[in-house]
Amino acid sequence: MILGYFGGCFIALVTIAIFHFIRKWRNPTCINGRLPPGSMGLPLIGETIQFLIPSKSMDVPSFISKRIKKYGPVFRTSLVGRPVVVSSDPDFNHYILQQEGRLVELWYMDSFAKLCGQMDTAADGSPITAFGLIHKYIRNLILNHFGPEVLKEKLLPELEELWVQALRNWKACDFVEVKQSTSAMMFDLTAKALFGYEPDKSGEDTGKNLTNFVDGVMSVPLNVPGTAFHRCMQGQKKLLKLVNDVIQERRAHPEKHRGDFLDQILDDMKHQTFLTDNSVPFITFGLLLGTVETVSSTITLTIKLLIEHPFVVEELMREHEEILNRRENREARITWDEYKSLTFTMQVIQESLRLGNIAPGILRRAIRDIEVNGYTIPKGWTIFAVPAAIHLNPETYEDPLSFNPWRWKGLEFSATQKNFVPFGGGARQCAGAEFSKLLLALCIHEMLTKYR
Repeated sequence: MILGYFGGCFIALVTIAIFHFIRKWRNPTCINGRLPPGSMGLPLIGETIQFLIPSKSMDVPSFISKRIKKYGPVFRTSLVGRPVVVSSDPDFNHYILQQEGRLVELWYMDSFAKLCGQMDTAADGSPITAFGLIHKYIRNLILNHFGPEVLKEKLLPELEELWVQALRNWKACDFVEVKQSTSAMMFDLTAKALFGYEPDKSGEDTGKNLTNFVDGVMSVPLNVPGTAFHRCMQGQKKLLKLVNDVIQERRAHPEKHRGDFLDQILDDMKHQTFLTDNSVPFITFGLLLGTVETVSSTITLTIKLLIEHPFVVEELMREHEEILNRRENREARITWDEYKSLTFTMQVIQESLRLGNIAPGILRRAIRDIEVNGYTIPKGWTIFAVPAAIHLNPETYEDPLSFNPWRWKGLEFSATQKNFVPFGGGARQCAGAEFSKLLLALCIHEMLTKYR
């Protein structure tokens, strides 16, 4: 009798506790204001399942678009157990990206963090990919090896030759898997520039390890065989081993100085405490991932869009034919001035970047309470800025899903900087933006002038 009484009391208390937890989960409070509208979904998992459902079109993912219609441009949700504020407000996103270190700090999804070593720390205890000094160092390093001046003075002919060879190889094939082929090409190019990778000597197609990594990044970070995240982690291990092997070889033969990205890092390890044996391979891997996946996806989309829009190709043909006609030798390689004169080509690239939205979102974490549109984002909450919702906003871009390069004619950067963020913004705007655009322009130039 007594046991039954206490058992009933225990069950009642557990039930009350569960209901209290669910109520508190669904209705979070904010001490210093009012939270943005939205739903926190199911306890612990939130709305993660709905968020991860893949989109089959170039439109804004349905998870985002449905909630924008219901709650407005700024709403709250919960993803993988974390409270998140999703924003499609261009003014707020632009403001937040300028506030790193003051109102927000860099933040990654758990899957990306584990892939790129965000969970690990440097010798001084700071996260490997932390903001501040480390980011400034890596950004300067990228500009030293891939910035506009290096592209102009050194890399332009090498990149053009890369496309000459690639298109020649494609021509000899019955069909080409463009995404896979460009991923492998971008891996070989980037890995060679970073650490002297020689694909002919590797014995395997290492570039395939980075193919479709976005699928793994946009997944629950469960390292279980058969999952997209597990495949990513397996590829990550192979690439980290490759970089580590190169590091050990260079340390064994310090007299062979190549002057590339890795040589500079190894030299800087002598006086930069955040550069460690653990962090350097992850930094290199992160740069490979960021370059290979984004550039190859954008190139693939651009080729697809041009095939579907022959009238755009006709306009491009006129522009590139004018360049050939101005040359004394039509077979000469493209110059930097010629590249910079490709006005319509740049419009095509801008439009491809707008429609591509390769990065699903830009993440930051609030380091103090932030006011937005009468609401408060509490300290510690994640902010998820959605480029697709900005790039495909019909109030900004007429008929946003149509491929219309002419919409960019005559537009100044200042008129679009809040509504066009394919390379991010603020202090972390992609240092390889010019490198990516040059690769796209050279691809178009070689296809149009050498093949019909």
